[in-house]
Amino acid sequence: MQPKMFKLLISILFCQLAGVIGGFFTRHSIPIWYASLNKPFFNPPGWVFGPVWIILYTMMGIAAYTVWHKGLRTRGVRSALAIFLLQLILNSLWSAVFFGGRSIGGGMVVIVLLWLAIAWTMAAFFNISKPTVFLLTPYILWVSFAFVLNLALLILN
Repeated sequence: MQPKMFKLLISILFCQLAGVIGGFFTRHSIPIWYASLNKPFFNPPGWVFGPVWIILYTMMGIAAYTVWHKGLRTRGVRSALAIFLLQLILNSLWSAVFFGGRSIGGGMVVIVLLWLAIAWTMAAFFNISKPTVFLLTPYILWVSFAFVLNLALLILN
């Protein structure tokens, strides 16, 4: 395998790992706890989340690879990837707090921090490779929707 393809694959799999970690906390809470919550009319069906996240994690991996490909010797690249790692940790933490801890309020705190970290990542990536912002835009839009959904769940429950 070519080094570029290997780095791309590693980047995508690393992001997908965040989904696997989040899924560990999610899968046990959905059929019991989450199913018992009062949900807003715009709550998507459960089957939507898996495919959406797989696509988003793939796009995040491509964006991270694009920045990584610019070279780790550059301080800006290292900083941008550190910020990216922070938002990826917050991504998994949201699932751990919201589903694992069954804390809607705690989820609100984490999702606000996550949204801010994604915006920070987009700004840092923009300085290195402008097209990466287009790869991360669906992600911040989805997390914005998740924020609204989280807020509605907090109000309804």
